[in-house]
Amino acid sequence: MKYDISQINHLILNRRSVFPKMYTGEPVPRSVIEKMLENANWAPTHKFTEPWRFTVFYGETVEEFARFQSDLYRKRTQENGTFEESKFQKFMQKPLMASCIIAIAMRRDPEKRIPELEEVASVSCAVQNMYLTAAAYGVGCYWSTGGPTFWEEAKPYFNLGSDDKLMGFMYVGMPIEKEYRSIRGDWKEKVVWKG
Repeated sequence: MKYDISQINHLILNRRSVFPKMYTGEPVPRSVIEKMLENANWAPTHKFTEPWRFTVFYGETVEEFARFQSDLYRKRTQENGTFEESKFQKFMQKPLMASCIIAIAMRRDPEKRIPELEEVASVSCAVQNMYLTAAAYGVGCYWSTGGPTFWEEAKPYFNLGSDDKLMGFMYVGMPIEKEYRSIRGDWKEKVVWKG
């Protein structure tokens, strides 16, 4: 099978993180979210562990996620006296700008047949598949590692065990602009050729 390489190159070069403040508020069709998740499922996976796990907050349940993370922030910070009302409000309001939020997790192979790093890398490849799919549909998204990403007490909410990892949240929305520009340094400066 032959592919149009120019389209693939264009898609990769134009994939961007589009942040919630850049969303219109228009809902992203569920069919697009489902295609993002289906394509994520085709990421590389050593020994077929398929470690990616996703929890999807769509429509009204986005508010459920906002309440969860803001309430957990309050609980964690009131105990040690570091609570800030502005951060609490940000945890509550930022998710509401998105049409959908996808919690990204790595479910560790129970037998630990492969290094953890390989499973993290596999989940990252799944996320890239979601990014590219969203870009192909003209949908904006961004992978955030803020909020409860590294809070151990958040794991049970996402049905994660002690060896699993919460790896962040993909915010998804319809972008205000259809094209965003970004820059990268010259790829040749990051490559050493041997031969």
